[in-house]
Amino acid sequence: MLRRWIGCGALVVLSACAAGRLSPDACAPVRVMTWNIAAGHGDLGKVAKTIRELNPDVVALQEVDVRWSERSAFVDQADSLRKSLKMNVRFAPIYDFRSRQFGVSILSRYPIVSWKNHEITRLSTQQPNAVPAKAPGFLETVLDIPGERVRVFSTHLDYRSDPSVRMRQVAEMLDIISRSGMLTILAGDLNATPSAAELRPLMAMFQISASEMTYPADTPTKQIDYVLTSSAFSINDSRVYATDASDHRPVVTTISPCRVRFTK
Repeated sequence: MLRRWIGCGALVVLSACAAGRLSPDACAPVRVMTWNIAAGHGDLGKVAKTIRELNPDVVALQEVDVRWSERSAFVDQADSLRKSLKMNVRFAPIYDFRSRQFGVSILSRYPIVSWKNHEITRLSTQQPNAVPAKAPGFLETVLDIPGERVRVFSTHLDYRSDPSVRMRQVAEMLDIISRSGMLTILAGDLNATPSAAELRPLMAMFQISASEMTYPADTPTKQIDYVLTSSAFSINDSRVYATDASDHRPVVTTISPCRVRFTK
């Protein structure tokens, strides 16, 4: 169920609401998009065009190739999208073979103050007879949004029907997220529906924005892509958009990070 937060900032006591006032930029809307781009789906230009048309301020991407293989023409897709969209970018490899990388990314119109590529448990698709082990690819950025600094994570969880790896991944992500009380957005392809047992801890901590199906893109039957936010965000609007630029549909959520600003 969608929970909406109304009033002054979650970290401000109620008595402060009367003493402060909202600055003009404190609740400026922020458009956050998440999208599994399937390594460009054969046409990175169409991916860029779709992002440009949806006009997000922040984009969490999954399945991003950086000189990975012929399927994406050995292009550095993160850098190509940065140049095409004129946005800041950070890329976090899940698989890193020096000249070949594959992972997740975040694009932002806001300054990226810091970033880190965290490790969580993964079951490698690149090693024979792989066993679950820690690997990178849980990307954290801190963005300087007017009036607020916000953490934005991009993630891609295990796709297999057995939920055991996803359960470990969720627990590890929550441990990383809980190390700071900063306002947080968690976006990505979780490869599980909202009612899945392994996602319950996430759904208990965060607001879920959209409730539409996202996969497969042509005739979606599953909701597996999400923008999840701290309860201190007010969710203004959230939509899933039809496109053939990937095998997933993008989710775009408009939020307002309302905080109290004080005057003497």
